[in-house]
Amino acid sequence: TPHTPSTINDTETRNRTVEDKKIQQLIAMISRIQPARLNSIRLIRRFVATRTTIKASSSQPTKETTTPFYGAPRPASTSPSFLQRLALATHSATTAFADPTRADAVAALGEVTGHVSLTQMYDRMMSDPTGQRILRDQPLVSNSTIDMDDLFQQLKRARESNKGEELTFGQAYAAFMEEHGYDPDERSEVKYITDPELAYIMLRYRQCHDYWHALTGLPPTVLGELGLKWLELLQTGLPVAALSATVGSLRLNAQERDILNNQYLPWAVRMSNQSDYLLNVYYEEEFDTSLSELRKRIGIEAAPAVENDIETANTDTV
Repeated sequence: TPHTPSTINDTETRNRTVEDKKIQQLIAMISRIQPARLNSIRLIRRFVATRTTIKASSSQPTKETTTPFYGAPRPASTSPSFLQRLALATHSATTAFADPTRADAVAALGEVTGHVSLTQMYDRMMSDPTGQRILRDQPLVSNSTIDMDDLFQQLKRARESNKGEELTFGQAYAAFMEEHGYDPDERSEVKYITDPELAYIMLRYRQCHDYWHALTGLPPTVLGELGLKWLELLQTGLPVAALSATVGSLRLNAQERDILNNQYLPWAVRMSNQSDYLLNVYYEEEFDTSLSELRKRIGIEAAPAVENDIETANTDTV
């Protein structure tokens, strides 16, 4: 008996269902193994997602591709070989150690040494609904995706109102950028990570840095940057954050080192233990939220207000 189109479609559907069940059983089996092997689980999840995309597209004659309103993530370049990565890590570490303000060296070092930490960061984001949305949407921080002029106007109106109202998170971010003359487009692109998800997480980490200054109230001074780097290190485990936190402290005098060790470092440890995972906050959706409300919701307290924590040197490098 010849097969009709409906019979063929029913057979294909049953076959795909059986395959999907096998894939889900494999995921469950790997999940019972020690976090061995979260990379394996991640690869299988990608495979399932790819199959889902293929199924959806096969049922439609055409598939329309559009760029999201928040922009498209920047593509990563070709992955360097092991020897190239080793040479790059050595050169970048030496350069960054000699001059922590060399953003290019610090960025390169972060990329070639951060694979394990980035994989763990991916898993933490995938375990949270908001983190999953961020990985799906891949929002970017740039002048083309954020209306900075509108945020500056909101900040101006808030200052002129003389009502003593608290700033929103968006206004606090605008105030930080305006006061220090920063530009959202200044963050380095990712060059040495080829995995698109991990490359985006590294980019998101860099681009959230100024959000975290506004959130914590830490200034972009040597001392303020070190306080923030300790919080980033405790939250992400990135080796480049460890380098910045330890090497940067060598530039401090005795008084500054005392402030770091007795005020900023204890604050960073406490915040890391009590706050939400900072990469799981969709900051672009919180611009209209009052700063105090956002801090309370995610468990962040303003950093200690330290007198004399104002220096002309700026180490805002990562």
